[in-house]
Amino acid sequence: MLDASSNVTNVMDKKRVGIPDVLFKERMKNRLHEWRDRLLSERNMEFQGQEGSNDHKRQFQTIFFKMRPALTLSDFTSHQIKLIQLVIKKHFEDLCFVVVNDGNADLQQLVVFVDSRDDKELLMQEVNRDQKEVNEMKIQSAIGFRHVIDLLSSEKKLIVGHNCFLDMLHIHRKFIGSLPSTTEEFVSSLGKHFPYIMDTKILLNGNNILIRRMNKSNTSLSSAFGLLCPHIAFSSQRVSAWNSGVQVEVQVDDLRSSKWNSGDTHEAGYDAFMTGCVFAQACDLMGIDFVDRSTSENLLGNEILQKHINRLYLSWARGDIIDLSTGNQVTESFTTRKHRAKVSFQNIVLIWGFPTNLTARKIKACISKAFGQTNVSSVNHLDESAVFVQFTKPEMVSEFLDLKEKLEKRDDPLSVLHPLTELFDVRTTHAAGYEAYKKICSSPMSKHLFSDQAEAVGINRKTTSIKSEEKRSRMHQAVETTEIQGTEVEANDLSNTNYHSLRSSSM
Repeated sequence: MLDASSNVTNVMDKKRVGIPDVLFKERMKNRLHEWRDRLLSERNMEFQGQEGSNDHKRQFQTIFFKMRPALTLSDFTSHQIKLIQLVIKKHFEDLCFVVVNDGNADLQQLVVFVDSRDDKELLMQEVNRDQKEVNEMKIQSAIGFRHVIDLLSSEKKLIVGHNCFLDMLHIHRKFIGSLPSTTEEFVSSLGKHFPYIMDTKILLNGNNILIRRMNKSNTSLSSAFGLLCPHIAFSSQRVSAWNSGVQVEVQVDDLRSSKWNSGDTHEAGYDAFMTGCVFAQACDLMGIDFVDRSTSENLLGNEILQKHINRLYLSWARGDIIDLSTGNQVTESFTTRKHRAKVSFQNIVLIWGFPTNLTARKIKACISKAFGQTNVSSVNHLDESAVFVQFTKPEMVSEFLDLKEKLEKRDDPLSVLHPLTELFDVRTTHAAGYEAYKKICSSPMSKHLFSDQAEAVGINRKTTSIKSEEKRSRMHQAVETTEIQGTEVEANDLSNTNYHSLRSSSM
């Protein structure tokens, strides 16, 4: 907090003062004497606006501050302000220098007339109190969204998310503190702020009624929303009259009502809306009277929900679950979920920038026509602009990348009719091995879509093809050298070089 009187008490008069400073202080002393005498004069009651020359009017303006006459100091340098403070401290017991901060960047500097020493102390208290309020307002404004987190934490309500372990990590890191080094410490810290967390993905895969309702469908948020809440997801009306489900009413302010679109998935507000709808409908399907039990206290006491509260997926691919109540980790049984192929990073091809009408299913069908259905393990969306393709054998990765490069260079009828032409029909489609994915994600730059992230990092079709050409050129030169030399030692050296190169690239 800025002490309004500190600038006065801390300023010490120097023994050696230049002639300009002496003249300036003398002029200010006379000016302040004149102003104070005019205030005290019974013959001049209307003193406001009577400041003499235009320069004086600009630099000195009489106002009332805290019901006391005051002079505003304008167009003075910081050094001149210090000299004025020295003059006031040395020659005027009934004048007080104060600095007023109204919350903006500019400070208002005033010379205030006080009746007595007690009046001066009272003025300082008032100014310091006002300054404290301004500082508190600035702090509250800077806190921002932290207010929401603090309110949720203080209420100890049930927090509902979908596959929300990463969300809770971000909340802890951004609003609570640095992430602890151990799982036990993280669970303990998170539990102090959010003791009750429900993951709807856990719920959908752990309750038999919901498992049958999902009918082995994908438990992603958008998929669950479409299956459990079709009356909301596929209706233009926001207030549903569907009798067999929980009715959901959405209140949107006038500013955003025109932008409210049921297709805005992966937008934070709409994702939260879908999560709430999925949870409400899940409770209804499990026989929980959601209307009567809408408060967190009633929901927390429900035996059905208690089995799933504070359980979050550490890894959805492996089925690892952490129990936030105990800190224990378990692996989900695959009897209650679809079996997924084991991930092998050396078998993965990353494709991004493909046409928006191509889904993971279409891409898999396209690649399967060229490589066979049994050789393509899975195709999964990284986001709407990128997919992971996992082959059954690692050598198929290089075969796929080589085939892509050949199709891009040829324009004959066979290339046009090739099954992969649909995938590589646009020049923005890129493909690379898993190492490229690690490099793109390790960049400090962050974009919403993976294709934009790759472009920002500088990894695209052109750069990858140049590197491939350079590598083939180096290999060709090395082979020619061994043929010319004809020595077994150099051939062995080349083989060792290739081995170490492949080993380092696979690590």
